[in-house]
Amino acid sequence: MRWQLLIPKMEFLNSMTRWVAAGGWLAAALHFAGAGKVWAGETNNPVFAQRAQAEFQRAQAQYQSNTNDSTAAWQFARASFNFNDFATNDASRADLAGQGIAACRQLLATESNSVPAHYYLAIELGLLADTKRNLAALKMVREMEREFKTADDLDEHFDYAGPSRCLGLLYRDAPSWPLSVGSRHKARDWLEQAVKLDPGYPDNQLNLIESYWQWKDHEAASNALQQLDALWPAARTNFTGEAWEQDWADWSTRRDAAQDKIAGSLPRGKH
Repeated sequence: MRWQLLIPKMEFLNSMTRWVAAGGWLAAALHFAGAGKVWAGETNNPVFAQRAQAEFQRAQAQYQSNTNDSTAAWQFARASFNFNDFATNDASRADLAGQGIAACRQLLATESNSVPAHYYLAIELGLLADTKRNLAALKMVREMEREFKTADDLDEHFDYAGPSRCLGLLYRDAPSWPLSVGSRHKARDWLEQAVKLDPGYPDNQLNLIESYWQWKDHEAASNALQQLDALWPAARTNFTGEAWEQDWADWSTRRDAAQDKIAGSLPRGKH
């Protein structure tokens, strides 16, 4: 092969390297709302951090006391995911993600149809990939996609339509082909599917509103916000207690931001 023929490939690989190193999109996509992830400002909340740490330690002890317990395995993976955002450096985040990945893989070795194991494996892979920010991370993104799809095939309702929600966010925030799996068409389909499967879960509605706005479909965003406003009182009674306080802090902030943006885009008299 003549060396000149390698130039386009080299330039392509260089562009991928720069894109992965930049990070950002993956970190955003991995804030899979509704799965316990915290958003801007909440990582500094000491109450939420203490709760996440306590739950991680409890789940870790439970899992280590019986690594053959399938429920303990996936709950430990979930706890490591929830605690990950409070880690202070990439090494700690990678360690937490690695523990969750190991628990999920061990569970899948004996229970290949475990929905939670496929689901949290995908999320933990994403968290690990975000700490790497190199070409190896690209392969993890593909595995994430496969694992979320497997979870969706097995139980599309798991975690309030979590597989659809996560796939939609992944397709929305990832760069498009040939760099990665990003696709606005797929993102829209999966995010709308999440709303159809579980319209009463605020995060499904919020993701769709934010995505419509990002795609400059302001009319669709406004209509989706009206749906969210209509379900908001019922959601307040359905998702209650300490376990949901962190989610409500996130949802309320995002809803307020969406209301401000959409109100500012409407013609006078349409507010």
